[in-house]
Amino acid sequence: MSLADLTLDRWRALDPAAAGRIAHEAAAQVGGRVVLLDAVEHLGGPLHRVRIERGGQEFALIPGGAVRLGFDPDAFSATPAQSADYAASVDEGYGYGQPDLTSYLADVLSPPRTATLATVLMAVEDEALSDRPSDLPAALAARGLRMPGADEWEHACGAGAGTLFRWGSECPLDEPSYGGSGGVRHEPNAFGLHIAYDSYRTELSGDPTAVHGGDGGEAVCGGYGDLLAWLPLATANRNPYMAEFVYGPEGEDMYEQFSTRPVLSLR
Repeated sequence: MSLADLTLDRWRALDPAAAGRIAHEAAAQVGGRVVLLDAVEHLGGPLHRVRIERGGQEFALIPGGAVRLGFDPDAFSATPAQSADYAASVDEGYGYGQPDLTSYLADVLSPPRTATLATVLMAVEDEALSDRPSDLPAALAARGLRMPGADEWEHACGAGAGTLFRWGSECPLDEPSYGGSGGVRHEPNAFGLHIAYDSYRTELSGDPTAVHGGDGGEAVCGGYGDLLAWLPLATANRNPYMAEFVYGPEGEDMYEQFSTRPVLSLR
């Protein structure tokens, strides 16, 4: 079986020895070495985690296959605190003109769907852009890397969880969504990635209509409200309004403020 064809379901069913063999095979393919092989509890069972170091950069193994992506706002039950916070934001004129939280989530998050993805290695940490977005694919290709697809990013972040955030559907509204080094948003996700951890980040993928993992601090700096400051960290966040800015003339010379999460393809 090709490593690229490894499915998440198959990966979860492997015993530790078999997972270790696949980890070392993946490392050999990319000229790297395994630096972590462990397991965590995720979605009611164990999930193997692998980190591979290559050229001083660490990558996590992201098994693919047919995966569920997106978020269904109509099936979401907001907490009273979330609903009240969003209502306060609307009263202040925020929320992109959406009258309720369900409408807002439908506007900025990707819809429920199924996608079939290859297994890849994805950088544990995002890295700041050193080139304009239009030049980024060539710059990464020179290092044997590529940008993640939008679906790949979302799957890597959520790891199969259907919740609003990768850790659940609630967020600590009394805590900041940016800075610091502690709290749930800084904990590694199920695949071992440090992802969706700071709303001041703006990660780019191969989809110019989407951004991920943050909004560059727009909601925080604008005083939009606590929930709206946290929602850029939602797994399915694509925020087309922020994407329009990033890829438009106003964002053209601000590329150093954005980041991407490089991918190593497997075969």
